Amino acid sequence: MADPTTGASASSEPKLEPKLTEMATHPIGTGEGTEKKETEDPKKEGEDTTTVTEKATGAASTAAATVTSAAVGVKDNVFAMFGGGAKKEKTEDEDRGDNSGSAKAQKEAAAAENPEDEAPESEDVHFEPVIRLTEKVDVKTNEELEEQMFKMRAKLFKFDNSNKEWKERGTGDVRLLKHKENQKTRLVMRRDKTLKVCANHYIVPEMKLSPNVGSDRSWVWTAAADVSEGEPEAQTLAIRFANSENANLFKEAFIKAQQDNEALFAKS
Repeated sequence: MADPTTGASASSEPKLEPKLTEMATHPIGTGEGTEKKETEDPKKEGEDTTTVTEKATGAASTAAATVTSAAVGVKDNVFAMFGGGAKKEKTEDEDRGDNSGSAKAQKEAAAAENPEDEAPESEDVHFEPVIRLTEKVDVKTNEELEEQMFKMRAKLFKFDNSNKEWKERGTGDVRLLKHKENQKTRLVMRRDKTLKVCANHYIVPEMKLSPNVGSDRSWVWTAAADVSEGEPEAQTLAIRFANSENANLFKEAFIKAQQDNEALFAKS
């Protein structure tokens, strides 16, 4: 039966939309569309994994190269601190001995081209001394008017009455000096180096030269007025020589001086 409003036959089937037909034919969750999507996902995931691995490998290589470069730089700096360092490669100019680029070579070349530019040599400069040293002054020893009659190297001792022992006075030359005017002879002895007087007295007749006990090269005597310390002082002295021969020569000169002074002191 036909619809009076549309004129269509009542017995004809309704016409379905194409979209609805497709949905009915392929339900959600089943069918060809879902299988295709599931098939494509593993491939895409594999591509993403490969990309991440490549990026990680590249970053690790870059970091290793940076660390190696830094280590080489530190090594060169440490060697440089102790005079070492990386070996320098010789340039072509150095291999053939061309040092024209050095500062010294450039300076010499410039001096050769312009000899007039060299600095003139300085003239000899003379400075007048602020203080002029005077001539050498002769120090008087009060021996200028005396004649040396005897000289021998020896060691002198002094007896210390307070401690009852012998003390060394010094080592040097013992001399017998005879005055040119009054003809009196005295004994003078000075220490080595310092030349300080350690014995100074006239050889008077009252003195007695005695051998030291147990020695053939040593003599003992007493001086009533020895002035080696400035003021006249009675001292007991002992002198020792290198051998007995020198000791006997001293004894002979000492006794002769006593004999010469005896007549002179008797007159005075």
